[in-house]
Amino acid sequence: MHNFLTILLLMAACVNGMAQNALADNLNEAEYLQSLGLINVRELDSSIVVRLLYADTANFVKRQIYSNLRDAFLQKEAARKLVAALQYLKNRHPDHTLIIYDAARPQKAQLIMWEHVRNTPMRSYVASPARVSMHSYGVAIDLSILNAEGDELDMGTPVDFLDALAEPRREQEYLAAGKLTQKQIDNRQLLRTIMREAGFRSIPNEWWHYEAFSRAETEKKYKAIK
Repeated sequence: MHNFLTILLLMAACVNGMAQNALADNLNEAEYLQSLGLINVRELDSSIVVRLLYADTANFVKRQIYSNLRDAFLQKEAARKLVAALQYLKNRHPDHTLIIYDAARPQKAQLIMWEHVRNTPMRSYVASPARVSMHSYGVAIDLSILNAEGDELDMGTPVDFLDALAEPRREQEYLAAGKLTQKQIDNRQLLRTIMREAGFRSIPNEWWHYEAFSRAETEKKYKAIK
């Protein structure tokens, strides 16, 4: 009986995966993400700016990865945390806002990125297929801050700069070496502060990347986006 139940569960998981893949093939990317219950963040706050890096060729892969996705989607709880982070920012700087460069990212897009870096030093910055990216659960976001003029605060590197200068854990080292200024670090710290106040987690190797939940909590609550 135990083996029979196991087989039934495996068959159900297989059918569910096939259905999700079929749905992804028949809908455009935004419709697909909405069908899974994810939220377009600008529907919660239209002052958030969205400029998806992988909807164009100006990214580390040097190619367009999203065919028609132009909006940033997150799981509902993550989206609400993002709106809270924006409010924390506006409490300090009423004329500033957030700019989103990437959010929910289907696994097929993640695989394209991995294939680009797998045999390079950049591979440590990209999750391999063996370890599902937090973006592919819809709980991670890449972002920065815009000032009143619509210019991004100087963070010392652009978003998507896959090199040690972008690593928060090495900021003091690069400050001492004159490769980062105190103002650039302060700008990064402002982003860290508002995101952490809203319940996001930072990571040590990308100043722009934040996660709404731990990996353990994420894997319990959500399924990976195919």
